[in-house]
Amino acid sequence: MKHKIAFKKSVSRDLKKIGKEQSERILYKIEKELSIRATEYPELKGTFAGLRKCRIGDYRVIFTIINDTVLIVRIRHRKEAYK
Repeated sequence: MKHKIAFKKSVSRDLKKIGKEQSERILYKIEKELSIRATEYPELKGTFAGLRKCRIGDYRVIFTIINDTVLIVRIRHRKEAYK
C-alpha cells in the first residue's frame, strides 16, 4: 500500500540546515521507500511513543502514520534527533 507523504512546516527548516546534497538524498529515499514501506520501520518508545524512525545515513527521519498518510515530523542528525 502506498502512503501519501506530508511534511510539518518545521521540516523545511531542518532540511535547510542539512545542505542541498544530503537533503535531496533524504527526500528521494522518503519518496521511494518510506511511502511504500512505512509500517516496516521501528516504533520509538518512551517520550516518543507513537512515532517511528527511518535511518538515512547519519540522519533520522521521525514520522507518524495517520490513516493513509505518513506525516514527517522531524529530520535531524542522529546526535540531535531525540532531544
